[in-house]
Amino acid sequence: MTKPGKPFKITSDEMLRNPEYASMYLAECMADDDTDLFKLALKNVADAQGGVAEIAQKSSLGRQNLYKILSAKTDPKMGTLKKILEAMGLELSISPRKTEVYG
Repeated sequence: MTKPGKPFKITSDEMLRNPEYASMYLAECMADDDTDLFKLALKNVADAQGGVAEIAQKSSLGRQNLYKILSAKTDPKMGTLKKILEAMGLELSISPRKTEVYG
């Protein structure tokens, strides 16, 4: 008989606590060009890393304010987004766009 695996939520939370996985997850969500999806992904990472209250404390943002920022009703300012990412152990960066090379 096989041993049951861990529930998906536990596995995904473990992965999102790792900055490498969290950054890949957020980058993929950002690539979809959907602000609401990206904010949901930010909330998922926050939940995995101890919850919104902990990220709010680390980022010096109020808990209620952070909940509003992560809701679908607001668009965070760049400075606010930077604070949230830094509290998660991440940073915002810019890189050259990948282009196709024809031989």
